[in-house]
Amino acid sequence: MAGAITKTGLTALDELCINTIRFLSMEGVQAAKSGHPGMPMGMAPAAYALWMRHMKFNPADPNWINRDRFVLSAGHGSMLLYSLLHLCGYDLPLDELKKFRQWGSKTPGHPEFGYTPGVEVTTGPLGQGISNAVGMAIAQKYLAARYNQDQYTVFDYNIFAICGDGCLEEGVSGEASSLAGHLALDNLIVIYDDNRITIDGETHLSFTEKVADRYRAYGWNVIEIGGDGHDIAALDKAIEYAKTQTERPTMIKLRSHIGFGSPNFQDTHTAHGAPLGDDEIKLIKKSFGWDPDKSFVVPAEAAAHMAQCKQRGQALQADYQKMFKAWAAAYPELAKELNDAIAGNVTIDESKLPKFDPAAQVATRSASGKTLEALMPSMPLVIGGSADLTPSNNTYFKGAQDFQKDNRTGRYIRYGVREHGMAAIMNGIAVSKIVRPYGGTFMVFADYMRGALRVAALSHYPTIFVFTHDSIGVGEDGPTHQPVETMASLRILPNLRAFRPADANETVLMWKYILEHNDGPAATALTRQNLPVLDPAKYPNMKEGFAKGAYVLVPQAKPDVLLLGTGSEVSLALAAADKLAAEGIKAQVVSMPCWELFEKQDQAYKDSVLPPAVKARVGVEAGVRMGWDRWIGDHGEFVGMNGFGASGPFKTCFEKFGITTDAVVAAAKKSMAK
Repeated sequence: MAGAITKTGLTALDELCINTIRFLSMEGVQAAKSGHPGMPMGMAPAAYALWMRHMKFNPADPNWINRDRFVLSAGHGSMLLYSLLHLCGYDLPLDELKKFRQWGSKTPGHPEFGYTPGVEVTTGPLGQGISNAVGMAIAQKYLAARYNQDQYTVFDYNIFAICGDGCLEEGVSGEASSLAGHLALDNLIVIYDDNRITIDGETHLSFTEKVADRYRAYGWNVIEIGGDGHDIAALDKAIEYAKTQTERPTMIKLRSHIGFGSPNFQDTHTAHGAPLGDDEIKLIKKSFGWDPDKSFVVPAEAAAHMAQCKQRGQALQADYQKMFKAWAAAYPELAKELNDAIAGNVTIDESKLPKFDPAAQVATRSASGKTLEALMPSMPLVIGGSADLTPSNNTYFKGAQDFQKDNRTGRYIRYGVREHGMAAIMNGIAVSKIVRPYGGTFMVFADYMRGALRVAALSHYPTIFVFTHDSIGVGEDGPTHQPVETMASLRILPNLRAFRPADANETVLMWKYILEHNDGPAATALTRQNLPVLDPAKYPNMKEGFAKGAYVLVPQAKPDVLLLGTGSEVSLALAAADKLAAEGIKAQVVSMPCWELFEKQDQAYKDSVLPPAVKARVGVEAGVRMGWDRWIGDHGEFVGMNGFGASGPFKTCFEKFGITTDAVVAAAKKSMAK
């Protein structure tokens, strides 16, 4: 069946396998009556050649640490990936392809990390995947620099991605691709599916730029292949040449045809995002010489040929494991470090944690920086960075070198003014499951990063988003930089642990918790302004209580009112409690640094912190009220913002907006009166 190789570089057997991928993809979409068949139909030849001829992976062990990574940035074409995974021998049975987009299947509408074997990242929001691939390439370069030795190559994997016009129109891909060129990530190879169609129609309606020239300007090696997507001989040469590149990532611009083979819908937007219909699929099958009345057919010859991936992958990994064993014996300390990271074993040495003087005034951004200074030298698999705001975010730690094209051992990434790109790149670093990234910017720019933040939360990536300048405490920069609504918007993201520490010592506990828990993303909200330092000796619940998300700072046997605060406003609640005490009113003060953690505690603990019998409650936070009603209830009062901020010294802003000790006292009395 193999036959002669045609001028396109394909044998008859290759073409049989390619058509199997095509038909499985379009039939999965048709069975679901939902999905995107056109892209898989057009890119089946390229994807087949990439997986069968160029990538190293082991379907029997999808987590082999030195496998090549594949990112389907155009995640709407997910049936292409699922068809490849099934045919190559991953644990994805044919029945799962038949249940595409159905409840409980392993074939969701867009690929999801940690859900389907062989899926490396969550894609679908366009531009995220190619940006993740940049982070994945950074992680590989760092791991290789740290662990490879002269005679031992522990990490040499490449990152391959398929993206489309939609990915390249999204701004985040430009941010990430620009940095990839600057960093000379020659282990990154992107195939651009140049099918010239989006949902609205032909791309020339809105997208006429010279993509190849743009990427050359970024510093990429760009190879252009014309035709109809079947010139695999040219693609093979392009990929092999890309692998020889030094100091340049590669884009292969491959002209393809969406809905290839469809008599009525090829090269139309109809093929992009809707099932082709049973009649059209029958016509396509007839034109390719397939039985039009049979579905989800995998010819025996195609199955046997593509199943070779598994045997080949097992042999590759077996050889690798022999090398790895010898490396581990020669470098036992590095091996222990790497194996601990793979296993997720992280324990913070508490003796290294800084302690802050209760007599001092310290901004939590400064406390964060001092904590990183103390911990980072002994945590080589944590990589820091900032989107151009290093001195303000305090994300740099002494002795850290920059990660650059001439220094792959550097642990600090200068992301430039690219907040969204930074977030998506960090997600790509995080999916290594070995290297853990943190990166900083002003909290108000979390909105610029929202797409990547959401994917991180959805996918449980252990990415650390360091946000500073967390409230009207920003002061003179004014309402454009005062994130009054941002904390509420972070809290509504499921799986994201958003921390707003009350002082320097809570900030230390925050970092300890985040670094020891790598099962999901975390975000910090840190102050620009100095705050009083709380004395752990005076507040003994702090250490244990912080890890539970909320705890009692000032307990009362039978409180008259509960004062609930986060961040800089906890100090206001403490001062208000003292004033109320002078009037004989017993106020229990609660610090709530992480609502998501507190929500996960059992009811008994929640009731001990917020006694249900106490209806008089005050929430105080220099942000909007959204979310607070769940804690303060019908009788509660809120001291905070109900609009945007203003330019002025931060103390003036707090006074003018009524976020003061006296306001908390008045709110407590009003709540009690209810």
